[in-house]
Amino acid sequence: MAESASLAVTQADPTLIPAEQVALEAQVDPEIGLTAAEAAARLERYGPNQLTAGATEPAWKRMLKQFADPLVYLLLAAIAISLIAWAAEGAAGVPVDAIVIALIVIANAVIGFVQENKAEDAVAALADMTAAHSTVLRDGKLVDLESAGIVPGDILVLSEGDAVGADARLLTASSLRVQEASLTGESEAVTKDVAALTSQVQLGDRLNMVYKGTAVARGVGRAVVTGTGMDTEMGHIATLLDQTKGDKSPLELEIAKISKVLGLLVIVIAVVVMAAVALINGVRSVGDAVDILLMGVSLAVAAVPEGLPAILSLVLAIGVRMLAGRNAVMKDLHSVETLGAVSVICSDKTGTLTKNEMTLREIVTASGRVRLSGIGYEPTGEVRLVGRGEEVMAEVHRVIGAGVLANNAQLEHVGGQWQIQGDPTEAAFLVAERKIEGVGDLLAQYQRVGEAPFDSERKLMSVLGHNPELGMSHVFTKGAPDVLLERCVEEQVGGEAHALTDQRRAEISGQIVDLSEEGYRTLGVAWREAEDLDAEGGFDEESEHDLVWAGFVGIIDPPREEATAAIKDAHRAGIRTVMITGDHPVTAAKIASDLGIVEGDDHPRAVTGRELDALDDEGWRETVRTVSVYARVSPEHKLRIVDALQEQRQIVSMTGDGVNDAPALKSADIGIAMGITGTEVTKEAAEMILGDDNYSTIVAAVRQGRVIYDNIKKFIRYLLSSNMGEVATVFLGVVLGGVIGLADPGNPGATVVPLLATQILWINLVTDSGPALAMGVDPEIDDVMARKPRGFNDRIIDSHMWSRIIGIGLVMGIVNLVIYDLSLPGGLIGGLEHLAPAGQEFAVARTTVFTALVFMQLFNAINSRADVTSAFSHLFTNKWLWLSFAGVIVGQVLVVEVPALQQAFGTASLDLLHWAVAVGAGLVVLGYEEVVKLVRRASARRA
Repeated sequence: MAESASLAVTQADPTLIPAEQVALEAQVDPEIGLTAAEAAARLERYGPNQLTAGATEPAWKRMLKQFADPLVYLLLAAIAISLIAWAAEGAAGVPVDAIVIALIVIANAVIGFVQENKAEDAVAALADMTAAHSTVLRDGKLVDLESAGIVPGDILVLSEGDAVGADARLLTASSLRVQEASLTGESEAVTKDVAALTSQVQLGDRLNMVYKGTAVARGVGRAVVTGTGMDTEMGHIATLLDQTKGDKSPLELEIAKISKVLGLLVIVIAVVVMAAVALINGVRSVGDAVDILLMGVSLAVAAVPEGLPAILSLVLAIGVRMLAGRNAVMKDLHSVETLGAVSVICSDKTGTLTKNEMTLREIVTASGRVRLSGIGYEPTGEVRLVGRGEEVMAEVHRVIGAGVLANNAQLEHVGGQWQIQGDPTEAAFLVAERKIEGVGDLLAQYQRVGEAPFDSERKLMSVLGHNPELGMSHVFTKGAPDVLLERCVEEQVGGEAHALTDQRRAEISGQIVDLSEEGYRTLGVAWREAEDLDAEGGFDEESEHDLVWAGFVGIIDPPREEATAAIKDAHRAGIRTVMITGDHPVTAAKIASDLGIVEGDDHPRAVTGRELDALDDEGWRETVRTVSVYARVSPEHKLRIVDALQEQRQIVSMTGDGVNDAPALKSADIGIAMGITGTEVTKEAAEMILGDDNYSTIVAAVRQGRVIYDNIKKFIRYLLSSNMGEVATVFLGVVLGGVIGLADPGNPGATVVPLLATQILWINLVTDSGPALAMGVDPEIDDVMARKPRGFNDRIIDSHMWSRIIGIGLVMGIVNLVIYDLSLPGGLIGGLEHLAPAGQEFAVARTTVFTALVFMQLFNAINSRADVTSAFSHLFTNKWLWLSFAGVIVGQVLVVEVPALQQAFGTASLDLLHWAVAVGAGLVVLGYEEVVKLVRRASARRA
């Protein structure tokens, strides 16, 4: 058993002692962190940082649960009745019916058990894919790892949007606010402080601690881990998690409702059929009564697809795994239903519609500009000067130096490649610094002693840098140029600061617009002396005033080539793309035009957050209905855009990466978090995580979601129509058999029953599992992106599908009645009865109907693969379907031709002509559906 994961750090209450002492007792250097070897040893000693799951239900219990179904209870009762009747009649021979039904019940339970296990395994694998990550300091370097790998003594590095991975004592905190509602119920984020407390207090008042399961709402900090796993505050209340039950999805509720309605309907039909048989044939013995009862029970069981929920879960699980293989990780199986119905994709620009290869290319200052060559994070390139040499370079050094100081990214050369850790925009400054000679000399003069982290509302980030040689401190700020310019009173010109006039402000604003129109993302940089500030006295955004404008940079992030094609594909599918970005409106409009987001408009309008704030409710509704490009918007604007679109009956997906995007993602029908740049809080709020942060992956996921939804419709239509065929065969055979003069040669005057109970259950066993599951992984047949998104209130089983289900069921029943008529003496047609051995006419006729129904259902599976496309299109693209067919056919041949199985299922050997009739019956079903599809295609062309 793992040792308590809190004892390793300190025996004392960590809130009451200085942070340095906590780190000392944890045997960790706060500047270096644990070594990899020590972390591995502690992980072995204390175990993974995970909450202990509730006791796993043993396999035998899960197997027994497969029998906890009303339909299974009916079959068990039928077995008991059959055994009682067998015993009452002298217990002669073997109770074949009871044994066969029992074996079928067990086989169904095994199939359900296997399917359920596979679905659970898929869900567990998805949980691993979406596991929370944390940043820790190991061997002096920042390391991103699964939170389960955190150990006592680790140094957590916290920033806005992080999910806190373990309980920890704060070492440093800068404007750090943590959302602790999951533990305390307090809705407001708590401002943290590193000072030791003077006495023990309640959880919500422990300001120098952070806790597992909470989220960083703002700011940055570092903390030493004091508790992991079940030794966290979240671990103490982990038992509550076992009591949480998930709500059923709309699809699950719809299927449950249909199963109930269908079950009641079939019970009525079964009672009518049993009554008709009893009245017409009479009940002369206990055996007759048992046969009638078994037939009615079997009919009811076969008509209701009790395996549908298990198949549905497994198909969804397989579909979600396929999506994960394409970099779209769904956190919930049933979100796939919604994914396929998305009608609006609200997407960020950076990294999603663009490559996220942030490259700083332009530096614009008072005396001119500098252009840098090179692409991506490789720090090589030429510096081309435009302007007055020495003055420009002095200004450029100040711009890049301030941008690097106000920076939390890392640039490393690993495995022959340059890699970044942190924000790509900040990393662009680090790359530029390595290209420009002399900037490093400026950076070496400063020690960073304070930080006002970036905030999406104020759109700025600042640091306080101290120069020990000069004994001076400076504020360095970077952020949105238009916002930052308003806070500046002077401008850097060469080595001096000049007053910033209105004329000069207008010139700078014009330069920003010019660069934005070329597709650059612009970022302003400013500074000021900070004699009024010191690290001990605290440093925050209140210090961002009276700044000196140093200049601004142009960062290029070219559009993804595949995004253009994806947007076009989305438009074809009736899906509208809305771009929402914090960039300058001119940049946003240029990128939107290049990508084709607004079709037929070379100069699309980008609405800004300020413009949105000026709108009334009606203006909001009209803007959201017509505008597809938004710039300089806040998280509150994103949330309101989502809500307004949903009010217009749209199914909305929303992408996001920052903590403030979480409300909009939570509100959207499908929240999509960035897998690379997204924060842990955003990932927790989302239904889907993009592994590559790529817009085209969203569209591909929507396509796959539509395919999965289509496949669900396919196997539901297949199962219900096939089961309807079984009901129609028995019902029409019993009700109309006597009317057209069919009779049992061995029992003159008695009506014929086309199928035995064991035969009905066999059909249900072999055709309701393999083929249905294979259809659940069918490739795309109909062009799913050639149609509009399904309606807000559309049902998976609509009136059109019901008409198809009933139509196919009736065709099966009528064709089988014809086969029965062909195979028995009397009736309207006749012609095959003489081929059966004497005394075997009835057994051969019933076996032919039995076999014909199996082939009809196989051909029905081929029909059900497409709604309008011919069954002969893409006929051999699903190998699993054909493998399942082979298994069904082999099983049917054995049941018909093997003597022992003939006795068990009441069958007789068939000659080639009867086999041909059975296969031909399946072709009739295929032909019927081909005619229906032909009519639908013709109607679609006329429309």
